[in-house]
Amino acid sequence: MPRSVNHVASRAKRKRILKLTRGYFGARRNVWTVAKNTWEKGLLYAYRDRKNKKRNFRALWIQRINAAARLEGLSYSQLMGALHKAGIAMNRKVLADLAMNHPEAFKAIVKQAANAK
Repeated sequence: MPRSVNHVASRAKRKRILKLTRGYFGARRNVWTVAKNTWEKGLLYAYRDRKNKKRNFRALWIQRINAAARLEGLSYSQLMGALHKAGIAMNRKVLADLAMNHPEAFKAIVKQAANAK
């Protein structure tokens, strides 16, 4: 009895992955083994970089807060310590947004934190 192989399903699977690799360079787009490996590696990069994105944004917010705080005569760590002592619970994302887009509001918060020392 001949061997039974489901060509329809296996071909559909290959076509699906090759469709996902459109736009890749050279053999990465149309050679099955290379395309599959590249696609799988891309999934790993995507997973890793979703985590790194959060790390990068936090670092950016800290840099922006530090730059704005230094204009007010404080370092980043001094400002964050003063905010904590004053009981001002504001996350870095909001502080960075205020520092960039609403400097007068940021100055008011820094002044309030500095007075609570």
